[in-house]
Amino acid sequence: MWSRRKPKNRRLEREHVLGVRLRSSQVRAARNRLAAVGLGLVFTAVLGAYLVWFGGQWALNRLFYQNQAFAIQELDLRTDGVIAVDQLRRWTGIKPGANLLALDLARVKRDLEMIPLIDSASVERIPPHTLRIRVFEREPIAQINVLRPGGAEPIELAACYINAAGYIMLPLDPRQRSATAPAPEPLPLLGPLNPNDVQPGRRLKTPQLAAALQLLDSFKQSPMASLADLKSIDLSCPDVLTVTTDQGAEITFGLTELDQQLRRWQAICERGQRENKAIAFLDLAVTNSIPARWFETNAPAPSTPNPPRPLRLRRNHV
Repeated sequence: MWSRRKPKNRRLEREHVLGVRLRSSQVRAARNRLAAVGLGLVFTAVLGAYLVWFGGQWALNRLFYQNQAFAIQELDLRTDGVIAVDQLRRWTGIKPGANLLALDLARVKRDLEMIPLIDSASVERIPPHTLRIRVFEREPIAQINVLRPGGAEPIELAACYINAAGYIMLPLDPRQRSATAPAPEPLPLLGPLNPNDVQPGRRLKTPQLAAALQLLDSFKQSPMASLADLKSIDLSCPDVLTVTTDQGAEITFGLTELDQQLRRWQAICERGQRENKAIAFLDLAVTNSIPARWFETNAPAPSTPNPPRPLRLRRNHV
């Protein structure tokens, strides 16, 4: 028992350790070389792509976008309305001698269609020197008078136009009209409308206004256009349209079946002409037993309608 040796602490003993330090350093060096090669390849690829892109841009600019051989020498600009070509050219914003291939056609089209008087436009390149632009204008069919803050006067009466689709337009300045365009004709007056809604370029959508615009469009196509002239349409009553003619008659229309109401008006008007009478009041919103009133025989004779005006012809102004 006394001769038994006390066990030693094995943690204090030296053990044989494998020599892996050299192997780890070699692996780390190989990884570093691989990473350096990868970064070099990525940098080379990026630099090569940039050089290819830069070279391509330089070649495109040199050969096409800055080449005077593609400078715009002819601007083929036409419109189907009354706007002067010079005014349309200013609205396009195209500078003289601009490069045909570098021109942003979408920008030119957008700038033109932002003009309230223009409905749509098409822009086309015709290499090497021609740019073709076709403009389609909005045709006003009625006038709207609204009160707006003025310059000399605190409040003044401003006139706006509206087309059959309900788009608001400002009257065209006489200097912006084509010299060959006919003089503007007086248009029927629509109202009243909210002045805040009457903004150039904005489209108004209300059932009553839509009915009034449809009535104006149908009236131009009907035989009544040769028998009477519309002076104004009152929109103050929500369920009916009150039309006043240049002959002094007051006609009430419902908001639906306008073509049928126009035919009834024509039949009653033709009957009155056969009897040498003129309509003073007519309520076409009533379907049965239509209320009507004739001018008194001792009253001043109403003015005769103007001769029928031909429909506006779309012409190209070169």
